[in-house]
Amino acid sequence: MDTLLLMLICGGGYLIAYHTYGRFLARKIFKLDKNAPVPSRELQDGIDYVPARKGIIFGHHYTSIAGTGPIVGPAIGIIWGWLPAIIWVFLGSIFMGAVHDFGALVVSMRNEGKSISEAAAKYINQRVRFIFFAIVFLSLLIVIAIFGVVIAAVFTGFPSAVIPVWLQIPIAMGLGYAVYKKGASVPLATAIAVIGMYLCIAIGSRLPIELGTAFGIPATGLWVIILLIYAWVASTLPVTTLLQPRDYINAWQLFIAMGLLVGGTVVASLTGGLPLTAPAVNTELPANTPPIWPFMFVIIACGAISGFHSLVASGTSAKQVAKESDSLFVGYGSMLLESFLAVLVIICVGAGVAMALKLEDGTVLSGKAAWLNYYSSWIGAKGLSDKIAPVVIGAANIMGKLGLSETVGITLMGVFIASFAGTTLDTSVRIQRYVVSELASDLRIPYLANRWTATTFVVLTAAGLAFATGADGTGAMKLWPLFGSSNQLLAALALLVITLYLKRKGGLKFMVTAIPCLIMLVLTSWAMVKNEMIFLASKNWLLVGIGAGIFALALWMIAEALIAFRLTRHSS
Repeated sequence: MDTLLLMLICGGGYLIAYHTYGRFLARKIFKLDKNAPVPSRELQDGIDYVPARKGIIFGHHYTSIAGTGPIVGPAIGIIWGWLPAIIWVFLGSIFMGAVHDFGALVVSMRNEGKSISEAAAKYINQRVRFIFFAIVFLSLLIVIAIFGVVIAAVFTGFPSAVIPVWLQIPIAMGLGYAVYKKGASVPLATAIAVIGMYLCIAIGSRLPIELGTAFGIPATGLWVIILLIYAWVASTLPVTTLLQPRDYINAWQLFIAMGLLVGGTVVASLTGGLPLTAPAVNTELPANTPPIWPFMFVIIACGAISGFHSLVASGTSAKQVAKESDSLFVGYGSMLLESFLAVLVIICVGAGVAMALKLEDGTVLSGKAAWLNYYSSWIGAKGLSDKIAPVVIGAANIMGKLGLSETVGITLMGVFIASFAGTTLDTSVRIQRYVVSELASDLRIPYLANRWTATTFVVLTAAGLAFATGADGTGAMKLWPLFGSSNQLLAALALLVITLYLKRKGGLKFMVTAIPCLIMLVLTSWAMVKNEMIFLASKNWLLVGIGAGIFALALWMIAEALIAFRLTRHSS
């Protein structure tokens, strides 16, 4: 299939889905009321609960859920073929992922902006609160430690991205100050901030920065320390100081990058053609590649459905949405746009890489040979830089059709990936702080509920995991094999909570989340059992123990939910 046609079909399909199924959910299932009280106004504190313009909170939510998930997942998942990857991303996002995100946001907003863990306690029972907290805490612990490594790897592999990413911080704070303190025009302030951001990218492409080793700590470890210190500061500041404005300008960075990819795809398709070199269905899988069922549905998470999104929706976003009616755009709309990003990534790795690939010895590959350079072996077993490389190269090739040099294109993508990982890191630390504070309040440990001590606890535990295996800060990689299935299990459990919420509303409304919930429970349970067999065969007792523990907790929660489902009666 021609890539231009594929892009148009998917893009048009998302627009239709938003204006049909999305509006059906808003009007008939969740019955949004623009005049209903919302946490951002009822509990406004100027720190975490702050009503935000729809466009600004969309930017925060979108960049927080996107991260590197819709980039790395599809880049790996295409090994089974671009067709199953596209089908899962397209249909999964419309009927599962976007419903999951939207539902989690609405349920949290109708429960004082509290986390999905607190909602589980309300709609199932008090016992499951601690089960859910345990699963959420472990998932966020891995995310925080891993994303520190992700950004460190990007800075090490793409040193031209260092200056632009760090200079985004004063630019974002200046934007927040201008809009919230001085009442500046949002469009004008946005334009100035975005222009400044791209000037920094131009500077960074000419002034790459590389860290060496200090005190016996290699560059990646140093970056992880710096990033965790930054995350501690960023997550304790009021959301209007840094979180909102930085995520907002990063959203514009994404819109521009996506626009360049769309424009490049159009030009390439109309001038010389841009065929999908990757097989539609790969019948010649490399050795050690796991079976498509169930692993593709776990590896391609963001872009289709991801449990982490429910944590963002019920963590930071629910505390900032200014009107219930905005939640359709923020929750459902942002997931569809993220899915479209995943489509563009599939185009980059399935077609863009084949345009030209220059090897270290100067050899230039094209066509199937270029694609096989990355996919002749199981890419999931390779390092992070190898997973990101086909996306960066493919994107740079496509952008090159618009006249951008390879150096500028690679710098753009490096900054893009690092910036999005940074927003996810910021948001994850803040959400984990909420989790710790809520649990501390429940257990009556007031000193740990304080935002300063809670954040310190969050950062120190992440640092402990990151440096558990040495000074390079990559300790979280030991638990990374658990993240895919545990993340999708979290999505299934969040859908379970939303289903019980809708069951109370009467009728068959709950079916819109019950069916996706059942599908995800089957797929993720299947994947977790398969993984346990792999861990047992390799005698990896750490992963065997933690994986079994998570699965047992999930089964316990499911059993409690089924009992609650039977006992649930219609209420207003």
